[in-house]
Amino acid sequence: MSIQCETTAEAAAGAPMSIFERFLSLWVLLCIGAGILLGQGFPALFQALGQMEVAQVNIPVGLLIWVMIVPMLMKIDFDSIHEVKDQKAGIAITLFVNWAIKPFTMAALGWLFIRHIFAPWLPAEQLDSYIAGLILLGAAPCTAMVFVWSNLCRGHANFTLSQVALNDLVMVFAFAPIVALLLGISAIPVPWDTLLLSVVMYIVIPLAIAQGLRRHFMRNGEAAFKQAVERIGPFTILALLATLVLLFAFQGEAIVRQPLVIAMLAVPIFLQGLLIAALGYLLNRWFRVRHDVAGPSTMIGASNFFELAVAVAIVLYGFDSGAALATVVGVLIEVPVMLWLVKMINNSKAWYERR
Repeated sequence: MSIQCETTAEAAAGAPMSIFERFLSLWVLLCIGAGILLGQGFPALFQALGQMEVAQVNIPVGLLIWVMIVPMLMKIDFDSIHEVKDQKAGIAITLFVNWAIKPFTMAALGWLFIRHIFAPWLPAEQLDSYIAGLILLGAAPCTAMVFVWSNLCRGHANFTLSQVALNDLVMVFAFAPIVALLLGISAIPVPWDTLLLSVVMYIVIPLAIAQGLRRHFMRNGEAAFKQAVERIGPFTILALLATLVLLFAFQGEAIVRQPLVIAMLAVPIFLQGLLIAALGYLLNRWFRVRHDVAGPSTMIGASNFFELAVAVAIVLYGFDSGAALATVVGVLIEVPVMLWLVKMINNSKAWYERR
């Protein structure tokens, strides 16, 4: 599998891709392996980095996400934000898939695979907890990383920001009731500190930094701005790979200790990502939504707001619970799966636009 993420204007125009871009899937696998080995070789170091958290938001990972999303946020032009009003179908599809479909399909897949297909090989006392963790993932659509996926599939920057902001607003009101319904629990504690800190850290602060950089480079004209974006664009992929190393290093011990459990938990999460991405992409094509809008509209539902899911899992079931482990598995497989989906969206553009 070769993930061809065209991250520069030259690549988008059809210029030969660099060796780094052509073999991105290889670098992803190497980073996963390196993360597991480093986590085993230097456990104290990575435990210390993993504990650098505020409200379940890991600071080192958060800073890397800034590096990833700032190039995308620099492309946002608030003078033309009104264009998003013409993309109501993309917004509607995003909300429909994220809130009317995704939590319930995740619950169904969790019930099918954890309660039935994989049940003989999983600890019986943790089955309900595993399913709960999967439901928490399904009810928490992505906030930060969707900027990365949108950038890699050349998504519409203004639309991406608008759908993230609207999705977060809906999450404030819909997350707890949906989770309570699916888990059969009367009250779900919403970690407001995690939710609010994530919005500030992943949207407000990097958006302010990016717009400041945009104004700085635009003083020298449009051409200078585009050159600046192209120069810093590769840092998105480098930060993405560094994030992979960190995430797998943080969980290296769990992966080595119970690889079979993690592999079984990954199956419904993987299938859910493919199902939601396919549904969103096909609905966007059915309603003739622009391809640069369909990309981010598709990716936001296929990925997850894992900080929120992990925080709620720990509060409800405990740090060492099956629910917490299931949400962490969602973190581990998200980047490889999303990169593969980016490849599919980019490669299918001609088919998508064929009417």
